[in-house]
Amino acid sequence: MTLDASRLAPMANAIRALSMDAVQAANSGHPGMPMGMADVATVLYSQFLKFDPAAPKWPDRDRFVLSAGHGSMLIYSLLQLTGYAAPTMDDIRNFRQLHSPCAGHPESVELDGVECTTGPLGQGLAMAVGMAIAERHLNATFGDGLVDHKTWVIAGDGCLMEGVNHEAIGLAGHLKLGRLNVLWDDNRITIDGDTDLSTSEDIAARYAATGWHVTLCDGHDFADIARALAEAEADPRPSLVACRTVIGNGAPNKQGTHNVHGSPLGADEVAAARAHLGWAAAPFEVPTEILADWRALGAKGAAARGEWEKRIAADPQGKEFARRMAGKLPEMDEANAAFAAWLGQSQKVATRKASELALEVLTAAVPEMVGGSADLTGSNNTKTKATGPFSASDYAGRYLYYGIREFGMAAAMNGMALHGGVIPYGGTFLVFSDYCRNAIRLSALQHQRVVYVLTHDSIGLGEDGPTHQPVEHVMSLRLIPNLYVFRPADVIETAECWNIALQSSETPSVLALTRQNLPQLRSTGEMLSAKGGYRLRGATAARKVVLVATGSEVALACDVRDALEAKGIGADVVSMPCMELFDAQDAAYKADLLPADALLVSIEAGVTWGWQKYVGDGLTIGIDSFGASAPAEILFPHFGFSVEAIVPKIEARLAG
Repeated sequence: MTLDASRLAPMANAIRALSMDAVQAANSGHPGMPMGMADVATVLYSQFLKFDPAAPKWPDRDRFVLSAGHGSMLIYSLLQLTGYAAPTMDDIRNFRQLHSPCAGHPESVELDGVECTTGPLGQGLAMAVGMAIAERHLNATFGDGLVDHKTWVIAGDGCLMEGVNHEAIGLAGHLKLGRLNVLWDDNRITIDGDTDLSTSEDIAARYAATGWHVTLCDGHDFADIARALAEAEADPRPSLVACRTVIGNGAPNKQGTHNVHGSPLGADEVAAARAHLGWAAAPFEVPTEILADWRALGAKGAAARGEWEKRIAADPQGKEFARRMAGKLPEMDEANAAFAAWLGQSQKVATRKASELALEVLTAAVPEMVGGSADLTGSNNTKTKATGPFSASDYAGRYLYYGIREFGMAAAMNGMALHGGVIPYGGTFLVFSDYCRNAIRLSALQHQRVVYVLTHDSIGLGEDGPTHQPVEHVMSLRLIPNLYVFRPADVIETAECWNIALQSSETPSVLALTRQNLPQLRSTGEMLSAKGGYRLRGATAARKVVLVATGSEVALACDVRDALEAKGIGADVVSMPCMELFDAQDAAYKADLLPADALLVSIEAGVTWGWQKYVGDGLTIGIDSFGASAPAEILFPHFGFSVEAIVPKIEARLAG
């Protein structure tokens, strides 16, 4: 649908009016970006974007990502104007207020049409890279008839400055993700003032150097915008369109300054903008003829969606594609049988190796699993026989070599999960979770099934020393809401934790895995890890002690238990692979495992902070310092993780 400038201009002004009115009513927000990018967004939606407000989850829609999430009124205006069920005009009137889905920054769980939660700058663009990866992979698997769409991004100067941007665009350029187009709001303003306060880099040259196509346009000239977007759409490389804009365009006294970036215009400037734009409608009202043009744009996608629905109904792979996009797992009978066979074995392996063994089974059974590693494939053990490389020459591959891009990897995995049809997992060392922590947080905030394989989980990694030995990381990750942090004790628990992670469609998971070999402690078939914690060994003598441990320390707890039992001191061992799942159990179950009449002792090779909620004033055996460089078998006793060190502490406490 092509409209001339006489129709496009008032449509763009509708975005400006709604944006400045909502921010003014809230007395909070960022009117400058939506007012400055209104013309670009109007051209994008009117001539290029494939979407249908009546079916916002249509799998073959284009993905639109507002990476500059502070300008959230841009997308809220677009959704309302094009006819999405939400936000309503009342929602926009209540912008940034409690119970309105129009949050300060767009949240994917609040509104259909918001493809990802944005606001932490750079991550929207990096998630869009993941969406483009998912599109190419599914296209290679299911063909153009079912998968043939693009990913469009609006990004600001801040998005392009953030370090994750460098990681993301390097990966996208290397993979030649030509269906990805970034529209840069080149207004040369940040909150502090002009961008020349903080940067002098040639951004276009940087993108070109990473293999991107770069073009420029006047962001307020509809014809020039359309020309540039068409050029980007046609180029086989990912594209950056530098849209030269005036921030706050339409506010005659404040436009072009940082004063419109993060503050309301003020009543006087809103009135002046209305006069300048010729906008006579009352606040939160859109003239009938302008709204009709917007709604006509929204309706245009119905025909394309109808044709797609005919194709998927006739396609032999249609049901499989629908299953993957719905996020439903395939039948797992063969995988479950393979795992059941492990119970009769006695495998002494590192849990990173156990994870690899589990992945060999799972990636063969679950074709939508797409793995990768941030340049640590041989250490994370994330590659399997079923997962060939994903590359510019073979998008059907299921394994991504992310390079040394931990943050970029995590953000891309979020985008892949949000796109749908893919279950992403990716590996790095646990200590480097700090590099991607904000993306892990966004996995949880967006309720996405992303699996983080974080190996070398303690001082047990040994000689690399304290820079690589995580001591605070497991507990700090447990602070993130809606995140399962698994620290399995052996090969059986590792398989169980992987199964739980795959079944948790709205919760991301961390698997914290060892470098050192661990004995197999389990031979029962019940999915005990699903409880988060369970009694692994029961007391023989009268119970006086309960030892609660995770990961590699569970075997140590069993040895401590045996030593106590030999002294006539009854002791249980509780393995707690996942605190979050244990916390979800009922009070009676938790009280049975952690009784008030026993001395409760936690054993974990990490900080002791946080264990008090389980052991109360009992004992916390841990490491509240940084590690050291030495072989693991020397470090553990050095830091007090031995039967000889722990048993006397327990006896002393029991003696009072």
